[in-house]
Amino acid sequence: MAETKNNLTAPRAPIVAVMGHIDHGKSTLIDYIRQTNLTEKEAGGITQHVSAYEIKPSGDKNSRHITFLDTPGHEAFGGIRKRGASTADIAILVVSAEDGVKPQTLEAKDRILESKAPFIVAINKIDKPSADVERTKQSLAENNIYVEGYGGDVPFVPVSAKTGEGVDALLEMIGLVADLAELKYDPEAFGSGVIVESKLDPQRGVTSVAVVKSGVVKKGMIAATLGATAPLRLILDATGEQVGEIEAGRPIQIVGWSSAPQAGMEFKTFSNKNEAEEFANTQSQTLNSNSRNPILGEGVISLPLIVKADTAGSLEAVTEEINKLSRERIVPQVINSGIGAVNENDVKAAIAASGATVLGFNVKTDTRANALAERSEITVANFNIIYELIDKVKEMLVEREPRIEVEEVFGKAKVLKIFSTLKGKQVLGGRVNEGEIRKGGNFKILRRESEIGKGKVRELQQSKLDTDNVQEGNEFGSMIESKTEVAPGDILEFYTTVTK
Repeated sequence: MAETKNNLTAPRAPIVAVMGHIDHGKSTLIDYIRQTNLTEKEAGGITQHVSAYEIKPSGDKNSRHITFLDTPGHEAFGGIRKRGASTADIAILVVSAEDGVKPQTLEAKDRILESKAPFIVAINKIDKPSADVERTKQSLAENNIYVEGYGGDVPFVPVSAKTGEGVDALLEMIGLVADLAELKYDPEAFGSGVIVESKLDPQRGVTSVAVVKSGVVKKGMIAATLGATAPLRLILDATGEQVGEIEAGRPIQIVGWSSAPQAGMEFKTFSNKNEAEEFANTQSQTLNSNSRNPILGEGVISLPLIVKADTAGSLEAVTEEINKLSRERIVPQVINSGIGAVNENDVKAAIAASGATVLGFNVKTDTRANALAERSEITVANFNIIYELIDKVKEMLVEREPRIEVEEVFGKAKVLKIFSTLKGKQVLGGRVNEGEIRKGGNFKILRRESEIGKGKVRELQQSKLDTDNVQEGNEFGSMIESKTEVAPGDILEFYTTVTK
């Protein structure tokens, strides 16, 4: 049964997206709330996945369930941030009291405004010596984010994710905003929601983290999303504990998908397999009808890549960043991709596609794949930080881009007089109109703006003295070598050939 407005009778937990610029303390804030230490586990100390967490009632009558979505701040994860904002009921925009507004702060703000979700500004790092809350409010106002008491109605809370100062006040503010939103769900409706992230679990198969947006997901149902289904023989809460059901507003781990769901896609639950498969196939057809393969222009070659990542969201971010790296004569093309370790099939795909490279992000390469790659001289490169992977692709594009010879003009001279002509050589006088001319320089002969031949300077004089070059505005005498006889009024266009 689908959820309807008339049956929204049960209050549900708010889903809160935590967003902001890289290194402004989003993950550290969630760490403090959950009393965990996630940031130390992230490569390079930056969040490269979207994750869903929840805090549960503590026994205090004012405490409640709250689901948090932690979104990466790195610029490469713009698509994930957009989904995080659109999935959430409330957003927290984290801004450093030291640095103020930064580029991804503004992008996060735009994503929040697009989603129309109410938001709270958390001014973080107030424990730092250089923290300045008033200056941060000014920085926000200069970027059209007007907090309460500073020309606007956006609530703000100064916090320290390190010491915990202000965190209780932030949780209270989330509760107030959630109360105003009157978040409710239908406890009789079949559960549905949004896929947050997917990964390949070696023991359990394809597993996704999702948030339930409406209804109730129960054990025994069948989940379906774009091109994939999962019989719910096993469902887990955010901590990995097995449960019989999970209601709207809470994270869920769905185990046993037939293929990896795409992050950001809607999932629904059904009572029978046929309905679930019909929904999955319909969604897949819609996506395929919108797909577009890159088109190579004339004279442009491709850099074939096979990309493996630990999660669907990471795979999307890596692929999108790679697609931005096209150069004039070479473009990267991801010919195959997937989640999980680099395996033998990935190396075989690279062998089949001449010149292909296998790139892994936050994954390992299995033993058989390593052995085959070594025998076949296939490059397999693994990375834990996204910008290092992107830098590698940039290097490969530069190395493999076809080189072309380009003629660069460095001077033009007008022929004023011919003194002698003998066996392909001429002695002439002229004036340099542009740039300079050089002894030993090659030139084109232009007559009425059309090329009629080419030649080379064998001797060059200025004021009857030998010289290596003559600059613009000066007259010169020269002996040239050319199969084409020049005449007064001709233009000698001097050029050099460079390889680019």
